Amino acid sequence: MTTSILRTDRLLLDPYRPEDEESFVSLFQDKRVSRWMGNGPQSEAAERALFGRIFSKVYAQMLFDVWAVRQDGRFVGHAEIKRTDEVDGHELVYAIAHDSWGAGLGTEIAQVLVNYGFEELGLSDVHATVAEENQASLALLGRLGFCHVRDIHEDDGTVTRVLTLSRPAA
Repeated sequence: MTTSILRTDRLLLDPYRPEDEESFVSLFQDKRVSRWMGNGPQSEAAERALFGRIFSKVYAQMLFDVWAVRQDGRFVGHAEIKRTDEVDGHELVYAIAHDSWGAGLGTEIAQVLVNYGFEELGLSDVHATVAEENQASLALLGRLGFCHVRDIHEDDGTVTRVLTLSRPAA
């Protein structure tokens, strides 16, 4: 698997570069963003290690596609699509810098990832997992046609929604 370059009207999704480390760490250190990601906020050292693994593991072993998201050359987010056992399929993941919220960038990112999954990866379904409290992401994915298929009850008492979008019939 290689990370292609993807474009929308306003965004460029391209492979990370070493000089993106500070922007990546800042994105995931922002608790307004990281509270919705994976296990939530992590230490700065953990985020730097994660960034390093993008090069040493994900890109080196071609495990899955992961991109820096840029608008007019400025880093504004993170995007990936990868196989996960939690959904028994490919899941899209995206994060947008807080100062870029509310501009519709999430919709553009999610749509280009869905298209990539269907057209380039040949997937029949694309999945997303979203915290039940993250109403903005649930609404965004709903507008794109994702349907709620089940809930995951987490150990901490929270609920994660599993959403699926199936490839349209040809």
